[in-house]
Amino acid sequence: MKSVIASALALVAISQPLFAAENIADLEKAARGEGQLHSIGMPDSWANWKDTWQQLGSIYGIKHQDTDMSSAQEIAKFAAEKANATADIGDVGGAFGPVAVKQGVTQPYKPSTWADIPNWAKDADGHWMLAYTGTIAFLINKDLVKAAPTSWQSLLGGDYKVTLGDVGVASQANNGVLAAAYATGGSEKDLKPALDLFGQLAKQGRLSLNDPTIANIEKGEVEVGVLWDFNALNYRDQIDPKKFDVVIPSDGSVIAGYTTIINKWAKNPNAAKLAREYILSDAGQINLARGYARPIRSNVTLPDDVKAKLLPAEQYANAKPVQDHAAWEQSSKALPRQWQETVMINMQ
Repeated sequence: MKSVIASALALVAISQPLFAAENIADLEKAARGEGQLHSIGMPDSWANWKDTWQQLGSIYGIKHQDTDMSSAQEIAKFAAEKANATADIGDVGGAFGPVAVKQGVTQPYKPSTWADIPNWAKDADGHWMLAYTGTIAFLINKDLVKAAPTSWQSLLGGDYKVTLGDVGVASQANNGVLAAAYATGGSEKDLKPALDLFGQLAKQGRLSLNDPTIANIEKGEVEVGVLWDFNALNYRDQIDPKKFDVVIPSDGSVIAGYTTIINKWAKNPNAAKLAREYILSDAGQINLARGYARPIRSNVTLPDDVKAKLLPAEQYANAKPVQDHAAWEQSSKALPRQWQETVMINMQ
């Protein structure tokens, strides 16, 4: 049976000869021959990866399994295992894409929808490209928080604990710091205003060392969590939509994204490439949107029920993408030490 991707590509083969349908057919055949795919950092509950894995299985016969881990851990795993690779593909925060390339642990693959991806959101050689974006938001447990915060500044006047996660390791937590920096006069080069804010929360005894995972949120261990909007909305709806508010901080936030990276030593490289192809297809982009993540491709028409899952556009008025990627990469590297020296030292 002719594949969904090959059918779509037949319409654009003239304008994109590099991605001729027969090349995709060859890729599909090779991926079917491998028959399996091992991912890391792409669990079912994150951005609705579940539907993509199910569809890759039903359409192409590819069996899948995932091991969840942070962006930094994914790159370290690729580097440590090398030819003994147990993972084929990972999903890392946008700032970690260039890091993975510099470490020489990736292989390139440009999907047939390459031209639809903004230049700011992809590596020129195809080693990484954002598949979806997220914006840092507050997830607020209304049963535990009387006066819900609407901005970073308002956090300081509360009596609840704020849960950020593993700063210096997890991309979500790192971007939480950057979002706070944007709101408090900082930048990719200057995270000090944000670190000072979190330092004040620590002095108040209001910075939680918990992770804002769905399990901890469901147990009532997260009063105000700092998460990507797609995670916050997903967790809210899974647990109890009436119990939680999701708010984009009005004084500023960061729009960032996640990219697949294909292991240089992948045992199933064709399945990994086909997965990337599918993720950037219309069907794959809609899957991500069903998981509350905003697709990187603006020319995908979302079904009405999917659009209804997302926050109103006006909440994103003061959210912006990273302007200086090189500076953010450097700041991300320095963040673990700065977090310890500026914030953790104040923990009571």
